[in-house]
Amino acid sequence: MTHPALPASLNALTLRAQLAAAIAIAVEGWGSQTARATALAHVRAALERFRGQAVDCLSKSGGGALAAQALCDGMSVSLHALFDSMAAGDPEGARGVTLCALGGFGAGELAPFSDVDLLLIKPDDGDAATDAFLERVLYALWDIKIDVGGGACRTIDETLEITRENASERTALLSLRFLAGDEARATELASRFREEVVAGDKTGFVEAKLRERDARIEKAGRSRYTVEPNIKSGKGALRDLQLMRWLAQFLYGADAFERWVGSRLLSVDDVVKYVAADDFLWTIRFHLHDLAGGKDERLTFDLQPEIAARMGFEDGEDESAVERFMRAYFRAAMDVGALTRLVCAKLEADAWKSKPRGLARFLPGHDPEEDPDLGKFVLRDGRLDFANPTQIADDPVCLIRFFHVAASRRLDLHPEAVARIGRTLHHVDETFRKDPRAARAFFAVLLDSPAPMPVLRLMTEAGLLGRYIPEYGDIVARTQFNMYHHYTVDEHTLQALGILREIEDGLHPLDHPLTTRLMPLIKQRRALHLAVLLHDTGKGAGDQCIEGAIRARTACTRLGLDETETELVAWLIQTHLLLSDTAQRRDLSDPQTVADFAAAVGSVERLRLLTVLTVVDIRAVGPGVWNGWKGQLIRDLYSATEQVLESEGGGLERARDTLAERARISRDRAIPRLGRVNPEFAQWWAAELNDAYWVAFSEEDRFRHAAFARHVYETGRASAAAVRVDRRRAATEVMIWSPDRERVFADIVAALADMGADVVGATINTTRSGNVFDVFYIQDAAGQPYGHHDTPQRDALVAYLRVVATGEFPARRRRAIPIKHRDVAFQVTPHVSISNELAEHATVIEASGRDRPSLLADLADVIADENLSLTSAQIDGYGERATDVFYVTHLGHKLEDAAVTERLHAGLMAVLSESETALDEKAAERGIARARASVLR
Repeated sequence: MTHPALPASLNALTLRAQLAAAIAIAVEGWGSQTARATALAHVRAALERFRGQAVDCLSKSGGGALAAQALCDGMSVSLHALFDSMAAGDPEGARGVTLCALGGFGAGELAPFSDVDLLLIKPDDGDAATDAFLERVLYALWDIKIDVGGGACRTIDETLEITRENASERTALLSLRFLAGDEARATELASRFREEVVAGDKTGFVEAKLRERDARIEKAGRSRYTVEPNIKSGKGALRDLQLMRWLAQFLYGADAFERWVGSRLLSVDDVVKYVAADDFLWTIRFHLHDLAGGKDERLTFDLQPEIAARMGFEDGEDESAVERFMRAYFRAAMDVGALTRLVCAKLEADAWKSKPRGLARFLPGHDPEEDPDLGKFVLRDGRLDFANPTQIADDPVCLIRFFHVAASRRLDLHPEAVARIGRTLHHVDETFRKDPRAARAFFAVLLDSPAPMPVLRLMTEAGLLGRYIPEYGDIVARTQFNMYHHYTVDEHTLQALGILREIEDGLHPLDHPLTTRLMPLIKQRRALHLAVLLHDTGKGAGDQCIEGAIRARTACTRLGLDETETELVAWLIQTHLLLSDTAQRRDLSDPQTVADFAAAVGSVERLRLLTVLTVVDIRAVGPGVWNGWKGQLIRDLYSATEQVLESEGGGLERARDTLAERARISRDRAIPRLGRVNPEFAQWWAAELNDAYWVAFSEEDRFRHAAFARHVYETGRASAAAVRVDRRRAATEVMIWSPDRERVFADIVAALADMGADVVGATINTTRSGNVFDVFYIQDAAGQPYGHHDTPQRDALVAYLRVVATGEFPARRRRAIPIKHRDVAFQVTPHVSISNELAEHATVIEASGRDRPSLLADLADVIADENLSLTSAQIDGYGERATDVFYVTHLGHKLEDAAVTERLHAGLMAVLSESETALDEKAAERGIARARASVLR
């Protein structure tokens, strides 16, 4: 509905007339319940009209700032009218009472479901009549459903006392605005506040406010590049804009921005960016409140596609509408961050805040040097600056050298220097990019800085890194619409470089023992760092690996690398997903898996480089993505491949021999030790399992499994199950012994799903005596080892699995799980491939689609329906998407029957597609858009 576009003051005249008419019908005035109900109904209706008019201010591209101001104006005149009407009915009780706006409302901005920060100033000589009036006002506000954030009734003295002790109260009072009542009291409070509270310690006041900002950001999330940002309290969000404006006006006056432009601290373009970011963020906030139906400030996945559609974003060739929308958001957040950094640096230079430790704060135990060698730069107010205004124009390469000196000397940047960099980026042209001096300075930053991640982030946010390396510039602020990635692509890249340096410095020997051991052995260190920097530059341009390699060749050639090193970087990028895919999706005991991977890698040096790149890439995806299970798989694949690459002979034959030799050694080591307890069992157990088992587990694992099997052997039990928490793999290990039968795997995984367990790994072993010895690794819904603090839960699982494995008790197929709001946003395209080329003796099925409880069980049922024998299963997940891989045989051989293959493909696709129909219906019910989930990794 479109509402008449009238000024709030004119609409307020109508409301005042309605209130007067409502109260006039009863002698008791506001004391009449009927009159009161009628009057408040008019106020609620007026507020609803004002909300509608505010929403009408929104256009596809913006209008949020205007809407926030319009809603604030409407709320202000409505409260003014309500207070005046109530005061007219009780002049004695209203004597000396003043209604004021505070905080964001006081500053003139309001979102549909924001707190309405109010202060009712009480007279010093208030009496029972005053208290009764204030109580009636508060009840009226509650009845019209205004969430009175910070609402309080205090005298001026009481208010000042509280603000002396509480930084948040001080901040709120800085935006004090008179609404109704005794205006002189509001003026007195504002004056005394500045004289008695603020003037005495402006520096302390600013410091407290910045500490409050740090605490707010810590709570909302330190990085401004998390993919579900808090648009109010997050880094680079609305609160930072408001803080910047408040600091400017509070310390430098209402014309602070104009004076800063005059002094060249800010440019006109900076102010334009500030205004654009403010409007953009307020537009998002209005849509967010409308969709959430309440005060929700987090831009969650389920709302992003709909807001993108409302704001007019459309799908492009290389980005979906929602990804283009989120990229615009992060670019705005970067602009806000850059402006905030300039203002804070200005405060420091003017002694309004203490100086930071510079880039040394990223290096525990290190402080800036006392008398650093600055080359052609200077220290100004403790920060690095250019020596003269023409230094960049005289030699543009000093732009990169400036950051190298800052990093190597652990110094922060002077605000005027940062502003100057932004104004001189036009010097970074193709000639600059090909200048060997620029390349040397860049590699000094990348390879020699004590903390490359923060200085490269500063270069990114200043616009320099993306300008110097355009391939990297294309991924700045780029997002991938899926639940796997936690950060924007550029932030993920910087995190990966940071982790790489930490591993180089030996900071993760327990989490990453293999890569910690490999780093000193790597000969091509520069190629590795460049590969990490450029590994995702192909995203959004087709096949991310192929396109990334193409872009890497261009970038490396421009940076002066020779052909050999350039091709190595390109190869690393083109194959940077190969190791993780092989480790997590292939049977590592299959000789063909190892042979194919070894052939693709080609040398031990490349294997080392690819291993390190893979580890830092996974670790940088986000918290909780890396775990011990993935680490073990990567170590297993590395060990097998290294042996093949260091031996002689044909690839497949070498792999067979290597794996057979490893299995023989494992058996030979086990038999004597097991024989000391039970010689007969030792010989039986060594012969019972094939080579695949003996190369799939560590020696510690094998002896633990043998103890379980010996108990079964000695007791003569037909079936058994046991569990233990495996902290190394961050999962709970489940061991199952049972007679082999049709559908045994499907029943076991169905039982696990029924008990709320998520299978993250499985090893299937069919023994020579016709039994199955299966080992599963399971987690709970939070990604923790299943039942890690709950022994009864683990015991219940064991009892259930014992009877399910034998078939004497049917596994319960889990009922449909309620659809979560976040699930609705993603359209997950299912995919099934069936190949006879990937394994030596089995057909490999890869099924990928939306992850959900019991998916593995449902897929296993389809495989069992076709009478296929399962020899191995690998389970992999990427946020909302699961990829399950099955090695199967048909009548003892690879699957060659076309009819069975066709039915199998159709059945698996039906399982994977099932939930998408339900989610389409759910989205239609909520009236929100959906978007295709990105498959990029």
